[in-house]
Amino acid sequence: MPQQYLLLTPGPLTTSESVKQAMLKDWCTWDQDYNLRVVEDIRSRLVAMATTMPGYTSVLMQGSGTASVESVLGTVVNKNDKLLIINNGAYGARIKQIAEVLGIAYTALDFIETQLPDLNLLEKTLQQDRSISHIAMVHCETTTGMLNPLEAVSRLAQQYGKTFILDAMSSFGGIPMDIGELNIGYLVSSANKCIQGVPGFGFVIAKQELLERTKGQARSLSLDLYDQWQCMQVNQGKWRFTSPTHVVRAFAQALNELEAEGGVSARSKRYQENQSLLVQGMQELGFEPLLDVSLHSPIITSFYSPSQPDYKFERFYQLLKQQGFVIYPGKVSEADCFRIGNIGEVYPADIAALLRAVAKARYWI
Repeated sequence: MPQQYLLLTPGPLTTSESVKQAMLKDWCTWDQDYNLRVVEDIRSRLVAMATTMPGYTSVLMQGSGTASVESVLGTVVNKNDKLLIINNGAYGARIKQIAEVLGIAYTALDFIETQLPDLNLLEKTLQQDRSISHIAMVHCETTTGMLNPLEAVSRLAQQYGKTFILDAMSSFGGIPMDIGELNIGYLVSSANKCIQGVPGFGFVIAKQELLERTKGQARSLSLDLYDQWQCMQVNQGKWRFTSPTHVVRAFAQALNELEAEGGVSARSKRYQENQSLLVQGMQELGFEPLLDVSLHSPIITSFYSPSQPDYKFERFYQLLKQQGFVIYPGKVSEADCFRIGNIGEVYPADIAALLRAVAKARYWI
C-alpha cells in the first residue's frame, strides 16, 4: 500500500515537499525574524493578492477556517445589526449555526444544495428588511462544488449599502478576484486551501475602516478579530496568543510557490484544466456529475454514486486508497454521491493516473 496518498479533497490537501521542509525549523514567537520578516510579510502579500485598491488590511487567526469565520461574525456584527445569510450547502448552514450560538440576529435565504441563490429573492429581501446590515455568503460551496454568484451578490450588497462578508475558504488563491472592486468588507480563507499550505490558521482580509469600528464588540476572547488585528498592527506581527509558527512558515513558502507558478491566474488555469480532465474522464467511465457543468467550480466536483446494488462508498474509497488516491464522501442531503477535489499539488498527469485507478476500482467493485 502506498505510504503517501494524493489527497483529492478540498483541504487539507497535498502539499509540495518544500512546503513540508519549511516546517523543520523551530521559531520563537517573540523574535523579529519571525514576526517582522515572516508574519508581516505574509500579511502584506495577502492584501496585495486580494486587491489593487487601498484601504485593506489583513489579520491571521489561529485554528481552523471555521474559527476565522466565527471570529468575523462574532466581532463585526454587533447587537444592533442583522445578518442576511445566503445558504445553499453545509458551509452556509455552518454560518447559520455560528449565528445561532453567538446570538446574532439573522435572516437566512435557504436554497437546496444544487440550486444557485435566487438573486431576485435576495434583492426583494433587502428591499423589505431595512434592518439588515451585513450579508454573508460562501463563494465556493464545497458541499457540491458549486460556485456561487459573487459579482452579482456584491453588486446588490453595494447597491443597498450592506457590508459583504465572503467565505472564500476554498476559492481564494485559486480563483482570480479583486475584493476592492467587489466592495467586499471581509474575506475569510484558510492556510490549507488554494494557497497550498498546511492546516493551523485562517486569515481575514478586511476594509480597515470597517475593522477599526469593531473595537469591544467581540463575543469571544480568543476569537476577537479586532484585538488580534490591533496586536499585530502595534507589535509588527505579534500574535496575542501562541502562534502556530511551523504552519506560518510553511505558508510563507507556499506563497513563494504560488508566485513562482505565475500567481492566482496561473494556478486557476491549472485547477481548471485538472477539473475539466476529471469530469471528462469520469463521464467516459460512466460517472455523472451532480451539477450542470455551468455551475462547477474548478475546486471540487460531486459525482453520483454508481447505480449497481453492491456499490458501497467505503469499498470504493479503500480501493482507490490502495492505489494512492484519497477522495471525499458526499455531503448532499438528497443525492447519493461522492466528491473529488483537484486543488493542491495536483497536476493533469495526476488526474490521468486517478482515472486509471478509478477504472480499476470500478472493475473490482
